[in-house]
Amino acid sequence: MGTSQKRAVQNYRTRLRQRGLSRFEVLGREADRDLIRSLARRLAEDSPDASRLRATVSQAIAGEPAKKGGILAALRRSPLVGADLDLSRAHEEGRNVDL
Repeated sequence: MGTSQKRAVQNYRTRLRQRGLSRFEVLGREADRDLIRSLARRLAEDSPDASRLRATVSQAIAGEPAKKGGILAALRRSPLVGADLDLSRAHEEGRNVDL
């Protein structure tokens, strides 16, 4: 590789480091190539989805139990939050039963 190519690669890797990314090699099955690449691409994004995906994958690999409050967090993300739904219903005594 010529010096200009080495310099170009070094500049590219420097720009990656400035963005908080690093380059590394992974060994895996050929069938998983697209999966691993798409996973790496999604994790490289600086978004809430990437954070959620990172936490899910980390938890699955570590085998740790789920955190408490997961259902509450899911309900808080619901699109019905703040919709002011009236979920009350009329109270009925029921029917008379002769035992």
